[in-house]
Amino acid sequence: MSDSSNAAARVKALLPSRKGHFRLESGHHGALWLDLEKLCYDVAPVRELAFELAKRVESHDIDAVCGPLVEGAYVALFVAEALGVPFLYSTREEGRNENGLYTFQYRVPGALHGAAGGKRIAIVNDVINAGSAVLGTLEHLEALRATVPVMASLAVLGERAGAFCEERGVLLETLVTIPNEIYRACDCPLCAEGIPVTNN
Repeated sequence: MSDSSNAAARVKALLPSRKGHFRLESGHHGALWLDLEKLCYDVAPVRELAFELAKRVESHDIDAVCGPLVEGAYVALFVAEALGVPFLYSTREEGRNENGLYTFQYRVPGALHGAAGGKRIAIVNDVINAGSAVLGTLEHLEALRATVPVMASLAVLGERAGAFCEERGVLLETLVTIPNEIYRACDCPLCAEGIPVTNN
């Protein structure tokens, strides 16, 4: 087994998943839910995989790493450690609305604003699906005059992350891409079938 396929298998083994009908943080609906609160319960495997991810990030000449709270920031912290660069984080707040999607924003705390301005910062997350956390973080970092050349994640679900990174001119690095479909509520086939939304 190659190093890349070995890393992919190790990431998948760390992602506790459930099938059902779920409303995601972004407002999209989907049939897959990852219980990411359990991701860092056993620290060593996550740290090892974050160090693998850091190898994908180091060629992008970054000054710092930023991760959205909660679990994404833990992975970002390990990546920053591996690269020997400063660590920043963003927190979720109310305040966005795009037709019922992306109703949260992510902001870097005020005390860290000066550390972001003018820097090349990698956004690192645990898993990117619809991308509400990384997109919110990207918007605030750019408002702080930071440049984001790369987003990185242990896993990417579906094709949306690749699409919005291409639109924004940001490179995407990941250890594994897992097929997945998400839908606007008005287009959700699970809703059309009358399947109730599962409590997360």
